[in-house]
Amino acid sequence: MKRFYLLVIALALLSLYALSLGAADVANVWRYITHPLFDINSPSHQIIWEIRAPRIAAAILVGSCLGIAGVLAQGSTNNPLADPAILGTSAGASVGVLAGVLLNVVTIGSVGAVICASIGALLATLFTFSLARSALQLITIGIGVSAILTAVVGLVLSMATRADARSVSFWSFGSLALVTPRTLLILLPILLVCGFLAWQVAPAVDLLSLGDESVRHIGHDAQKIRLRAFAILATLVAVTVSSVGSIAFLALAAPHIARYLVGPRNRTLIFYSAAIGALILLFADSASRALFPPNELPIGLLTSLLGAPILILTLKKGGDVWR
Repeated sequence: MKRFYLLVIALALLSLYALSLGAADVANVWRYITHPLFDINSPSHQIIWEIRAPRIAAAILVGSCLGIAGVLAQGSTNNPLADPAILGTSAGASVGVLAGVLLNVVTIGSVGAVICASIGALLATLFTFSLARSALQLITIGIGVSAILTAVVGLVLSMATRADARSVSFWSFGSLALVTPRTLLILLPILLVCGFLAWQVAPAVDLLSLGDESVRHIGHDAQKIRLRAFAILATLVAVTVSSVGSIAFLALAAPHIARYLVGPRNRTLIFYSAAIGALILLFADSASRALFPPNELPIGLLTSLLGAPILILTLKKGGDVWR
């Protein structure tokens, strides 16, 4: 538990520091940060608390969602390489939102967009899993499904003339630049509800490591457990994709790092993976804003650069942490 508290403290400190970063130069920046009610009508106060603060909060919420999604993806498939991007979940969510936008059913960042993304994500994940007959096939088919759906999105966007549809192209590498306070009102409740549901289903997901036949012998239905996990996973990925686009590698790396710290029990992993995911994404977003101002780097590229080496070092030092 001490390690979890350290992660939370690190996240809080990084959040405070991230408030001071940005393209706009704010005089007496730490005075505005340490005194949130100081000169509330000034541009400096608005930059820090109305622009940067929601973005930092979104990074924490999205990182937590992806961390939990990664735990469910790996646990429900009993595969250490499972990831929402590899399973087709992220690409399916993109297709779902794009279809809703083109049909004039939803707007980007709305609750309707989350629903469309959830449907697309769940259908893509179930389709991938229904075709696979082994762990290797699951990854191979998932890569193929993701490639097909990503190509569909790319082709549709290249032919689209509507501004709202073409704006979906920011999903390619993910971005927190379009986050608004309304985005947080969608992200927070979904994270809390799905986090609780993931915590509830976690002991059943633990059983899947025994194999489907053993799970049946002790009176449980492995497919129903997976379906519950997939539904939660799809919703978590849907809300992140519909809000900030596709964030690469985070959902794969965070659970492995957490597993090295606290072991394989999924209930514990959910908390640690959420904190680690939030920490990685917040660090990546802070770096994307601070390295080459006023330009922003694609955050998905930075999460890959950050997460991949950490994952490699973790696995190299910890050995076969999956078991």
